Amino acid sequence: MHYPLRAENHFKGGGSKLSKLQSALPQQAKTGKEGLGQGRGTGCICLLLKNKVNFSFTYLTANFLSLPGNIIGSGIFISPKGVLEHTGSVGLALIIWVLGGGVAALGSLCYAELGVTIPKSGGDYSYVTEIFGGLAGFLLLWSAVLIMYPTSLAVISLTFSNYVLQPVFPNCIPPYNASRILSMVLLLTWVNSSSVRWATRIQDIFTAGKLLALALIITVGFIQIFKGNYEELTPSKAFNFWMTPSVGHLALAFLQGSFAFSGWNFLNYVTEELVDPRRNLPRAIFISIPLVTFVYTFTNIAYFTAMSPQELLSSNAVAVTFGEKLLGYFSWVMPVSVALSTFGGINGYLFTSSRLCFSGAREGHLPSLLAMIHVKYCTPIPALLCLATLIIMLVGDTYTLINYVSFINYLCYGVTIIGLIVLRWKKPKIFRPIKVNLLIPITYLAFWAFLLVFSLYSEPVVCGVGLIIILTGVPVFFLGVYWRNKPKCVNRLIGKHCRSGSVHSSGPLLVACRAQPPPQPPPMLRSQQAQPPLARTAFRPPRKAG
Repeated sequence: MHYPLRAENHFKGGGSKLSKLQSALPQQAKTGKEGLGQGRGTGCICLLLKNKVNFSFTYLTANFLSLPGNIIGSGIFISPKGVLEHTGSVGLALIIWVLGGGVAALGSLCYAELGVTIPKSGGDYSYVTEIFGGLAGFLLLWSAVLIMYPTSLAVISLTFSNYVLQPVFPNCIPPYNASRILSMVLLLTWVNSSSVRWATRIQDIFTAGKLLALALIITVGFIQIFKGNYEELTPSKAFNFWMTPSVGHLALAFLQGSFAFSGWNFLNYVTEELVDPRRNLPRAIFISIPLVTFVYTFTNIAYFTAMSPQELLSSNAVAVTFGEKLLGYFSWVMPVSVALSTFGGINGYLFTSSRLCFSGAREGHLPSLLAMIHVKYCTPIPALLCLATLIIMLVGDTYTLINYVSFINYLCYGVTIIGLIVLRWKKPKIFRPIKVNLLIPITYLAFWAFLLVFSLYSEPVVCGVGLIIILTGVPVFFLGVYWRNKPKCVNRLIGKHCRSGSVHSSGPLLVACRAQPPPQPPPMLRSQQAQPPLARTAFRPPRKAG
């Protein structure tokens, strides 16, 4: 039997939110308590939780490596080629990597103030909705669901395919094999749909892949430098341009590099769960961003100790070429490590992005189908299947997809930091445990405007398509969320898939909720069904006296 469940409890105490749900929901589904009714063949249950779900996240205070662990991913194995291609020299490419870390640090400081001023989990979505209202928050969620997460998954899937097939085709570019990517995505979708526990185990195991690959690359790079093999890094060669980069090329180079830094706002999605965020959030930023910048810069330096710029540009899998030139018989370690890293990265994106779909649907900003949860395993199967479908649709050229997703990412970052300045103006007396100098958001926004304008100028089709997709969310918001008094025919048309009803304030955030359907009468016994209609009145319960 499949049940829709309206849960009104706060799950408190230790452990993760999902583990609490996993332990609580099946028992509720079996007991038949208040709020439990028959479903309509959905195969899932639908949760409408209150805003605040408390669970402990104290390990973040003890381990600040959670932020760099979330930032460092497959981007460092993809982006070096794109950065070098648009800069035209080794030296300028390294400057772009260092500059990317600096811009990420500025953005992180702005997000730190927002995180403690608006102490809610949800990151950009919560801040934009709080400051600018429901439409802006909906558009950000719309872009995340339709562009950011699926495109990032497509890029990582293509990287996995390249690194797996490159050793098989060492002298040419591997043929595009969509069936392998499809089978991998479907496998991980099945794992996430089947068990939260197994999805977490896979993520923990495959995280070691990227750490092994990066540690090996940096170590071998230092050995090469000590041997004197750093000809490409000397100033005379490092700034020997084989092309003159335009301002648009520099903007695209930064977009390529910024893809590797995505994830620096990770802690803002769990601000409510941080212990003493006023102290720990800035500390995590000051430790993590320089560490990630160091790792990325020295990984690129290590690449250039083994390869010339022309060899790096001609390589379809940079780390594989690096291993073949320096590791000899152990060169197989590199593609295996990178493949494990990308495999784990896809699993992590599926695991977190599906929860974003679930959260948005639960708050009425996405179709309620995406808020369905498996009765037994508590995993959002429809959201996972939706994401898997979008991934298949978006598979294409890797570096074009990186420009596509990075442009939308930075657009959302800038809107959020504009919200910081707007909040300073609208509520100057609000308590701010962290208050950054106003020059920090202004500097970030100046760079942000430069980046978006010249990226749009250099890649008008790629960036323009992203803007058009975001704007398609405007009529969807007004028809599905803002329009409260819909005709009955419209409600019948969209009521089965989208929540409709009054928009009310639940705390500081605007949430659209569907009016709950009237309770279904209990099923009648066969003997009752056999009686004529008039005889059924005899089975009415007697009224209480008085």
